[in-house]
Amino acid sequence: MKRVFILTTLFLVSFRMMAYTPWQKGGFETQQYRNLLVEMGYSPKAVEDKLKEVFHDVFLGPNKVYFEVGDSMGYVSDIKNHDARTEGMSYGMMIAVQLNQKDIFDRLWRWSKKYMQHQSGNREGYFAWSCKTDGTRNADGAASDGELYFITSLIFASNRWGDNTGINYKAEAQRILNCTMPKEYEPERRQGGFGGFGGFGHQQGPQKMFLIDPETKLITFTPDGFGQRYTDPSYHIPAFYEVWARWADDGRADYWRACADASRAFLHKAIDTKTGLNPDMCQYDGSQMQGFGGRTNPSNNFRYDSWRVPMNITLDYEWSCADREWQQGYGERIQNFFYSQGVHDFVDQYRTDGSLPEGNEILQAGGFRKLRHSIGLVSTVAAASMLCTHEKSKEFVDELWNAKHEPFEDGYFDAYYDGLLRLFAFMHLSGHYRVIFPGD
Repeated sequence: MKRVFILTTLFLVSFRMMAYTPWQKGGFETQQYRNLLVEMGYSPKAVEDKLKEVFHDVFLGPNKVYFEVGDSMGYVSDIKNHDARTEGMSYGMMIAVQLNQKDIFDRLWRWSKKYMQHQSGNREGYFAWSCKTDGTRNADGAASDGELYFITSLIFASNRWGDNTGINYKAEAQRILNCTMPKEYEPERRQGGFGGFGGFGHQQGPQKMFLIDPETKLITFTPDGFGQRYTDPSYHIPAFYEVWARWADDGRADYWRACADASRAFLHKAIDTKTGLNPDMCQYDGSQMQGFGGRTNPSNNFRYDSWRVPMNITLDYEWSCADREWQQGYGERIQNFFYSQGVHDFVDQYRTDGSLPEGNEILQAGGFRKLRHSIGLVSTVAAASMLCTHEKSKEFVDELWNAKHEPFEDGYFDAYYDGLLRLFAFMHLSGHYRVIFPGD
């Protein structure tokens, strides 16, 4: 009896150690993925039910952000801002192809192509970053992360469903890739850009447009105008370039792998070595933005866009494991910071040194300027548990599992951004965010 007890104890200890040991090879090599939720004690059925519940919340439930239009189209809306964005549309496509929801994917792509994608002119192939829900464009300029997700999700759709079911997915991805290569254009007046930075009115003479900065091989904040002079750390997903290198068939495989390497090196520079926090936007060398009020420039703070970085690094680790040692250290560093702030209490905006922003530094959302314990950030920090060995990671996962996505006491509610990040996190933690190989 004593021997049985000892063996059982050793098994449980060994299992616990194994459950908290990140893998050393990625999905590109193994085509296998951890279900960390099951490893941490949640039952397989409970995990599958939770994933279905969260998907239902985003796409089908009373607080859904996905809406169908006629027989063949649909859009994802940032409800609180009354628009559809390339961010949400491309996220929706990635979720749909991951979860084998072809009808949703095709509807979102048709809407994006019809209303958002420029079919001619200087911006041919690029997407207007924001449209009204009737398809009217709020601005012509692109936000570069939308193109990043559109291309990758289209390649995955080609791998999963083939190109003979009504949409030639790979051809659509290749067209975007070809259009986003550096090209010279003559600026036009009064063409709005992303956040006011992509317009042409202040520029004279021929300009160049590019999704990826030719000199640094890093993704731009916007492919034209002022926004091409710097980047957004949350746009850096090196594993996406690895997908392009393998399956885009555009003759640029070596270039895309070089972009992946450059992006990983950039993240080392942009992320604070003590807190693990990164600025919302920064220079290509990782340094903070200059001007606009110095330290009080809110673009130098960790805020809404920044939330995505822990989950993006997790994705690169899960798929490629190309920067494993640094990524694992990063996961524990950023979780240690938020643990020091309280697992149930940390807020959604900080300066990168860990201090709290004040006054107008705090970026408002939905008409509110307030620091919150937002479920979107809870989600991405929990997803980083895939990188960690410390037991703290279980507390972050439990915090996400038990969190209710519902309005705050003052009425603020973000079904869109918080909802999408929450769904992505459960996909990661349950092993449902995968590299899709041809024929999967």
